[in-house]
Amino acid sequence: MGLSFRRNADGTMTGRNDDTGFTVTLADEEEVKRQLYEDAGWEYTPPPPPLPPGFHRFCLMDDSFGAEGFQDARYADLRARPPEGCVPVDMGGFALECERPGKSLLDAVASTVAQVRREHGLVMNSLGIEKPQEWLGNDRNGYAAQIVAHLVLMAAHRAALLGYGRKDLVRLLDAAGMG
Repeated sequence: MGLSFRRNADGTMTGRNDDTGFTVTLADEEEVKRQLYEDAGWEYTPPPPPLPPGFHRFCLMDDSFGAEGFQDARYADLRARPPEGCVPVDMGGFALECERPGKSLLDAVASTVAQVRREHGLVMNSLGIEKPQEWLGNDRNGYAAQIVAHLVLMAAHRAALLGYGRKDLVRLLDAAGMG
């Protein structure tokens, strides 16, 4: 079963259930999603209410190889004392659902990752993005920014596993034009 969504030039959103052929075009993106989910027989959960200005919503995960899941002993202290604005959740592994302040989404993610590392000795290395190649939006603090944060955390974690250090990654970013 496949649901597809497309933003139209006039600002509307078109959704289609490929199995049933049901298609809907509306200005309200969430209503398009709700109708398609209903047509597919899936439960629709509306998005959470907007956060106050300067706050960002994201999910941090530890996607380390060999982690034993949510109940892994290395997460005991973090489960008991998560950063303010974060709640531990079991997502098939350990995760933190967070609503945290920051100048930008990347700032909020960075300060949370730094706090977890400093206080608990753990590096949260993922935002749980399953298909990062599916780039959506241009909002500096929206889904596209979550993809950027996910890819950077994942790259840093995997580079360290291969023995690369900060200087190696900075050299690569500089070579790619990141000044």
